[in-house]
Amino acid sequence: MNTRLLFQLYTLIVAAFFIGCGSRDGHDLSSSVDSGPDVPLPEVLRQAAALEEVAFSDIIQASTGRKILPLGRSFTVAASVLAEVFNEVLTEMNLPGSPIRGLRRINEASRFFEDAIRTRIDQHADFQCHVPPNAEGTPQRTGYPDLRIVHLPTNSVFYLDPKLYETGSEDSSLRTFYYTPNSNRTKVLEDAHHLLVGFAHDGNDGQWRFLRWRLVDLSQLTVRLKTEIQASNRDLYQNDSLILESSLGSGDPQRRD
Repeated sequence: MNTRLLFQLYTLIVAAFFIGCGSRDGHDLSSSVDSGPDVPLPEVLRQAAALEEVAFSDIIQASTGRKILPLGRSFTVAASVLAEVFNEVLTEMNLPGSPIRGLRRINEASRFFEDAIRTRIDQHADFQCHVPPNAEGTPQRTGYPDLRIVHLPTNSVFYLDPKLYETGSEDSSLRTFYYTPNSNRTKVLEDAHHLLVGFAHDGNDGQWRFLRWRLVDLSQLTVRLKTEIQASNRDLYQNDSLILESSLGSGDPQRRD
């Protein structure tokens, strides 16, 4: 898909959630839509269907202006170091004294993998690894990507996103990777290689055993857009829509006036 067309469609879809209801967080995005602020929502949703299969590299370039670089000669050295680090981390997380033992959910283990990977990569003289800063200059753990790696001799930058998944789920169609474009909070600030490492576990909650790892080149990834209308508990339970509730410790309904 043409990059300019992709960007126009992207801004159109994002602006759809602001059209007719003013701005959010002080930003009026409707002015960035080439088609104007009066584009009907059905048309926006129809155009969103065009993003069923699109290169992730196009999404990154459209939303950040940065390119996902294909892997080249500089990856040869990095691959050796990364393989060594991933093997060490996998072994560590399988130890009886692993910090992930006893955690309630596998999602809680992700940060331990990120920290272990970062520490080990930093031990190699030719590499640096840290939590990438966002566009405002603040290191940010949430959001894509999780880690920024630099190969100092070549100044090559690798963004790395560690993931945990249950073995046997490789063919699952459930969402396990997502990217939310945000120009003020983006952590993709330069042309770089983009990688994802997945650690497979056996599904034994609280006593997970990690079996293998897989490294993915995201320059080859195709993604799709899911348009979503959503609200939080704050939106639901702390506004004028709440009309009836029970009193504390009682099932008797009380009117909200």
